Amino acid sequence: MELAELGRRIYAAAHLTGEFVLRSGQTTDQYFDKYRFEADPVLLDAVAQAMVPLVPADTEVLAGLEMGGIPVVTALARHTGLPCAFVRKEAKPYGTRRLAEGAETAGRRVTIVEDVVTTGGQIVLSTAELRTLGAHITDALCVINRNSTVPAALTEAGLSLHAVFTSEDLTPEDLTPAG
Repeated sequence: MELAELGRRIYAAAHLTGEFVLRSGQTTDQYFDKYRFEADPVLLDAVAQAMVPLVPADTEVLAGLEMGGIPVVTALARHTGLPCAFVRKEAKPYGTRRLAEGAETAGRRVTIVEDVVTTGGQIVLSTAELRTLGAHITDALCVINRNSTVPAALTEAGLSLHAVFTSEDLTPEDLTPAG
């Protein structure tokens, strides 16, 4: 699927208007409900396929952040053949008590996978914790960066962000059929 068509499909499936509070505490009247494109297996597969070229060549493990990054990383791993880790917001006090389940991240080149990024706050928090546990992380991928540039918090944390789309790429004009 061409990128423009993918953008039209994501917008049609996931764009909402109203009043929404983001994880960052910001309010917005435009919202992309990531679960609407993540719950559509055909659309999610197309999203993952579009992300493949963004994966840095030296990546050894893809790490999806709870909760929205989990379906994206799983689909992306199918296309890349790379193992994935599922990163919790905090380790559970029972079971394995691990922050990251699945593939081992310690001592490996890990690329963070997220769905929608606003400030990058959760990426920064999870990256710091994974680095403490021995992961080598310099890159993060996302489906939608709500900004036209990389959020400052990511740059300050030494991370490059690679997005399939910015929110500017996903506008009502993009719904006009190609032709």
